Amino acid sequence: MLVKTYSAAVNGLDVTPVTIEVSLTRGVMYHLTGLGDEAVREGRDRIAAAMQYNGLKFPKADITVNMAPADLKKEGSSFDLPLAIAILAADGQISSQALGRFMMVGELGLDGKLQPVKGVLPVAIKARLEHYEGLIVPTANAREAAIVNQLNVYGMDSMADVISFLDGKTQCQPVVVDTRREFFEHQYNFDLDFSDVRGQENVKRALEVAAAGGHNLIMIGPPGSGKSMMAKRLPSILPPLTLAESLETTQIHSVAGLLSRGSSLISQRPFRSPHHTISEAALVGGGTNPMPGEISQAHNGVLFCDELPEFSKHTLEVLRQPLEDRVITISRAKYTVTYPCSFMFVASMNPCPCGYYGDPTHHCVCTPGQIQHYLNKISGPLMDRIDIQCEISALPFKDLSRAQLGEPSATIRERVIAARALQTERFKDNRLIHCNAQMTERMIHRYAEPDDKGLELLRVAMERLSLSARAYSRILKVARTIADLAGAERIAQEHIAEAIGYRQLDRGDWAERGA
Repeated sequence: MLVKTYSAAVNGLDVTPVTIEVSLTRGVMYHLTGLGDEAVREGRDRIAAAMQYNGLKFPKADITVNMAPADLKKEGSSFDLPLAIAILAADGQISSQALGRFMMVGELGLDGKLQPVKGVLPVAIKARLEHYEGLIVPTANAREAAIVNQLNVYGMDSMADVISFLDGKTQCQPVVVDTRREFFEHQYNFDLDFSDVRGQENVKRALEVAAAGGHNLIMIGPPGSGKSMMAKRLPSILPPLTLAESLETTQIHSVAGLLSRGSSLISQRPFRSPHHTISEAALVGGGTNPMPGEISQAHNGVLFCDELPEFSKHTLEVLRQPLEDRVITISRAKYTVTYPCSFMFVASMNPCPCGYYGDPTHHCVCTPGQIQHYLNKISGPLMDRIDIQCEISALPFKDLSRAQLGEPSATIRERVIAARALQTERFKDNRLIHCNAQMTERMIHRYAEPDDKGLELLRVAMERLSLSARAYSRILKVARTIADLAGAERIAQEHIAEAIGYRQLDRGDWAERGA
């Protein structure tokens, strides 16, 4: 007897429907075709044990299983459930009438319990597109799949529950999640707030400008000055996720297996902070099974690299293309996977190897040559993609000891949202540009031309401070954002002056100052 069940294979964010065909004839062999990996092949033993535990019989027959399309590699344990159901139906132990109405995924335990699997959300989206009546998933994945409307999602605890449901012996209600209500409820529930930060007003201002324009930022300062503390609070002042952004971000986290059990839509912008020992593959993605890396997990959020010069130089260089294109394509001999990676890049570093260059409380023991060598660990092309370079100094006691709280994140976030609204209106005709940081050279000339006084100030600054040529367009982009925060239509002299102050590392005398 030939029986078919339906599942799906996840390759990156692309999902391909998979038809599992099972044929039983006289014999004792088990044949699996369709490029299943080791986890798929091991599924036979899990299925046999689960059947025995639940009082069912694994057929004593020649079993041929085909997973179509046969030329697509199938990976993971999510095919256990549809494969078990197909074998039982082919053997006549359960009815096969309802099998064509449902797509199903799930890993089987040896007792027949359903274990959660990765990538359920993209599978649910595909099931709706393919017009299946419903999707059967493990209970732990049910809320994740139920994000997709116009699709009946059935969360099941065990194989026995699935069999009873398909045979019509029990009625099961689809899982319903009020996605919008839950999404908007948790949007502003931040654990960290800028009100905890005493002093450092200039750095908080730089972070506000970076958030308002989507600019990449680097903080340079001695140990203990609060670089990491402020970076971790950056998501609390960013504009809230839209539903479309949230769905895209949740899909990536679903594929990576980062969603907790029973979770629904991600409602806050992600914040990823990889350690400096991270490998290239872990940062950009890849591996035997192409998984999204840290840059994709930070999609629509923040990627924070603490102690930037300590990262491997080769690892840092792979960031150049994703920062420009906002997508990463992982190409290997047998597959090509594309993941989105539109993120704010935030980094921190010490000003010198000893960490105390320019610190009035400690004496720096580094020579100008050592300082320059330390800075050269970060290449020019990578630094070229960082708009704001902010110097941060150690906090004096009078600021540290004061009782009053700093400005709360909610107040800063309102100003950021207002500035972003202006940019949305400005770039409404260009689908690929969303904020000032993404402006092309042509757009800079159109939207970020300063007035005569501002232009003269920029000329003087570039000559006197030995600013590099790449600093020119960066200053204009940042000045445009500063003007947006002020609600100004034209870039004025004071906007240019503040933007120049955010190009510390471009100055030709950096390593010699205070030496």
